[in-house]
Amino acid sequence: MMNTKNTRSDTQSLSDSASDKRKQGAAAAMNRKSTIGRIGTLVVVGAVLALVISAGVNDAATSTAREPGTTRLAVDTAGNGVIVDGWSADAATERREAAARRHGMVDPVIAEVPGPGAAAADAVPADAAGPQAAATASPALDATLSTAARAKMSDGVAELAIAGGNGMVELVVRYDRHPELYEHARIERLGGEVIRSYSALSMRAIRVPAHALEELAIDDNVDRLSLDEAVSSTSVSSRAAANLPQAISGNSAFDGSGVRVAILDTGIAPHADLPADTLQYDFLGGQFPVPTIENGEIVDFADSPRIDPYGHGTHVAGIVTGQGGNSANDWHGAATGASLLSLRVLDANGQGSMSDVMAALDWLLQYGSYFDVRVVNLSLGKGISESNTTDPLVAAVEQLWDQGIVIVVAAGNLGNHGSVTIKSPGNSRKVITVGSLTDAGTADYADDYVSSFSSRGPSAGDLVLKPDLLAPGNRLIAAIPTGSHLHQTMVSRQRACTVAGCTDGYLEISGTSMATPMVAATAALMLQKEPWLSPATIKARLMRSARKLGGAPTDVGAGALDVDAALSETGVITGDALSPLLTQDAVTGSVMVEDTSVLWGDAAWAAGNMWADGSTWGDGGLTADGYLWADGYMWADGYMWADGYMWADGYMWADSYNESKTTNGGTPAKSVLFGE
Repeated sequence: MMNTKNTRSDTQSLSDSASDKRKQGAAAAMNRKSTIGRIGTLVVVGAVLALVISAGVNDAATSTAREPGTTRLAVDTAGNGVIVDGWSADAATERREAAARRHGMVDPVIAEVPGPGAAAADAVPADAAGPQAAATASPALDATLSTAARAKMSDGVAELAIAGGNGMVELVVRYDRHPELYEHARIERLGGEVIRSYSALSMRAIRVPAHALEELAIDDNVDRLSLDEAVSSTSVSSRAAANLPQAISGNSAFDGSGVRVAILDTGIAPHADLPADTLQYDFLGGQFPVPTIENGEIVDFADSPRIDPYGHGTHVAGIVTGQGGNSANDWHGAATGASLLSLRVLDANGQGSMSDVMAALDWLLQYGSYFDVRVVNLSLGKGISESNTTDPLVAAVEQLWDQGIVIVVAAGNLGNHGSVTIKSPGNSRKVITVGSLTDAGTADYADDYVSSFSSRGPSAGDLVLKPDLLAPGNRLIAAIPTGSHLHQTMVSRQRACTVAGCTDGYLEISGTSMATPMVAATAALMLQKEPWLSPATIKARLMRSARKLGGAPTDVGAGALDVDAALSETGVITGDALSPLLTQDAVTGSVMVEDTSVLWGDAAWAAGNMWADGSTWGDGGLTADGYLWADGYMWADGYMWADGYMWADGYMWADSYNESKTTNGGTPAKSVLFGE
């Protein structure tokens, strides 16, 4: 499966360049005083946040001061940005068109605009704050929407609601109670339609005109309006780097047998290395295949054809359970006995919509137990556009986690853009978020390092300490369909079978997408050994047993995956093993971290046992609300991300990474969910 030799990628120079740009802003950042309160509620006190994170955003989109009596708008629309001073009907039209382009509105029709008297109220602020801070940090947005409606909208939705017009907006609506049939009629009266209904999730994917967003929001049963954002795949290091058990270890007897891993991706094509009995269900384009259940047993699987025109999902599957039969056992998976279930949510370009991913998660909530699914692999993600407390994709994965299913998620491939680049749903405090480790190709672990492309923490807005750990993800070789997009376009990375008569293919790919199934496979091994383990205990054991690495915890997490050590761990968690929050003391500037010994309810899980140098975090004492005082200089760019400028607008966050879009194949119609 994996190659033991590696040199640093050319992208390292990009990382260095991004670091230089961040350092140039250090002096200005250090002069600003943060007034963040406890991040659990993320209440930001003060003026509207004025800095968009340095992540490749066009310079034209940076904030500008708003002088008294002047409305100033700055937006980045991939070259179509506008900066408007004052007010005019033409400017308002440009604003509405720009909002429509940014958020992928369907056939936008620009409505008539109010006159000069509405200028101050109808202006879109240059920089939007996080949704949790909306009531105090987005006065320009609040001024044009009712308080009740604004409180239920993500910033992207609020901007479109202000822009108005007849352009159709695709949303995921979260409800307090599961919506009844009359909700369909209400949406239709608003000029919209229901795209997807969910059974286990109290949500719906809908399409409504922008002018109807406020009326949609004020219904008592509506809890949250979020854009139906795009999702994409997240596209190997050696088995030795992950310390898979060798023959001399008692743990070598475990191969994942009896454990099924569900892979939400581009599909899993037939391949000699993969289980022939793998079933696939397709959720693209509104599909929702339903198996027939009688007396608690499946009598008709009603599965979909096994296809993977992109190739990403098949490669992920090979890392989990590839047999290596066509490569003389060189390129086999980490849990060769595990079973697979393929849920196809990404298309032939490695892209999809949040609502389709959520349909597959909703399906798992209903039918996963019939297939004995214990682990879910999500080598995909989307930009963070709202708090993890309101993000519908985060809510869906956490509902599965609460049902006892281990959720493993890619951190993202945006590390070259610096800190605060974790993607959703990897910003969930519950799930296991995986970054990528590069194996330097020697017998010495000391020269392994976090991959330059691996997304860094903390998470935008909520400041969750992520990733949770790293796993080998650089130049991994695994199964690939020979006719797939990746196989045909990455010719130099193709690897031939070593067995006579073999027609299957192998491919070398790098990415946190490849690191994630290494951890999912390890979870399968742990569940085979101890089937009673909870998701929280598996997460905690993986983190505590990880091989500790030098570097900022927001870069390397708890360290590098150590499979043998994880199988030998014995600790048990009774709670949720929430990833800790970070904050900064407003007076001293010191970084503070939630104390996991308090958060997880046992001193055995203290920071000193979980993170490299974690034992020093408490040297300054413990705050009354359970935070350890840590040395601010330990944290890469801590002076930047801890200064309160945390929220990247969802459209800017997603649309800034054109390199990532190109690499993953194509330009999204909305805001793409990329497979990492």
